Amino acid sequence: MKTPTRKAKPAAAKRPNSKSSGERAAPKPAARAAARPVAKPTAKSAAGRAAVSPARHRPGAKPPAKPAVKPPARPAVKRAAKPAVKRVAKPAVKRAAKPAVNRAAKPAVKRAVKPAVKRAVKPAARPASGRVPPNRWLNFVEQHGVVLASARGPVPCVAEAVAGEPIIGSWWAHAKGKAIFAALSEIDDAADVRCFKLVDGKVTFVHRRVWPALARLASGGEIALPRVAAIQQEHMASGEHRNVVTPFPDWVPDDVARAATELSLDDARAQLGAWV
Repeated sequence: MKTPTRKAKPAAAKRPNSKSSGERAAPKPAARAAARPVAKPTAKSAAGRAAVSPARHRPGAKPPAKPAVKPPARPAVKRAAKPAVKRVAKPAVKRAAKPAVNRAAKPAVKRAVKPAVKRAVKPAARPASGRVPPNRWLNFVEQHGVVLASARGPVPCVAEAVAGEPIIGSWWAHAKGKAIFAALSEIDDAADVRCFKLVDGKVTFVHRRVWPALARLASGGEIALPRVAAIQQEHMASGEHRNVVTPFPDWVPDDVARAATELSLDDARAQLGAWV
């Protein structure tokens, strides 16, 4: 398709110039435009772009998509493996052994033995005054069979035996009150001693040696049963003491009961004494 060319406008009539005839009049724009050559449309110009791709500049037309260009893949470069370097082992250096030095042995020094000194053996110390050998008061009860704790009566009294003299008033106020308390506690805790209110209704200790005689008289009706009820004192956690009473014959062991059957009433009285 041919592009229409522009026609040149006719030259306008020259107006008289006020300048001198010797000065040249400047050409007008229309005359300069007519003097320029007409440029042919190219692909880069606006007219050429419209002629080459008229659909691109149509209203509502989408521009064609550009083809995706993939960059060429780089070739893999293989690195040459480094050769293994073997280290030369160093030769073992043997050190010369030092010659053994024999030291002269020191002569043994014999020390003079000191003669043994014999020390004189000290005689056994006698118990200090006021100290009582253990089990002394248990032996006292076993010897007499029946004893009173602190009261006076027809049988020996433990409190007066400890004090070594008759006690006037309460034994708690005596000078040997602590020793009396220790002796009574030792006797009351012994397994071979029973406590009763036997002699004159007072606290009485009876050794196991005469239990068969006491059981024989109690079973024969010679002694009232409340007098032969065993009394045991228990210490409470609160610090108080409680008396536990065991009636006759619940406290009598089996061997004592068998021995009691072999005794006569006269033999039983003879073992217990004249207080019965």
